[in-house]
Amino acid sequence: MQFGTRVRELREQCEWTQKELADRLDVSVSYISKVENERLHFGDYPSAKFIHKLAAELYADEDELLLLADKVPEVIRKRIRERPEAFRMFASLNDRQIDRLLEQSQAKTG
Repeated sequence: MQFGTRVRELREQCEWTQKELADRLDVSVSYISKVENERLHFGDYPSAKFIHKLAAELYADEDELLLLADKVPEVIRKRIRERPEAFRMFASLNDRQIDRLLEQSQAKTG
């Protein structure tokens, strides 16, 4: 899923128009339209601060929106810096291996 598609989906779940969301975020309607339609230029792309505010207004998962916007949440960046070898290994796994690892982890903590 793309960032703009998810923003539109969340806005529609709140039953808001683009204008209502724009007013809540103190941005223009055209900016919301550009976000939702993936028509932003590099310099216009939402900042982490804007995404934080957007997530709060839309009752959304901030980390999900950050990742969809190709921004790595701070908590994940911190762990990557602490254990880069672990993340390199994890990134090399296929989906089945990741699923198995997650199942094992959940079984131990659950």
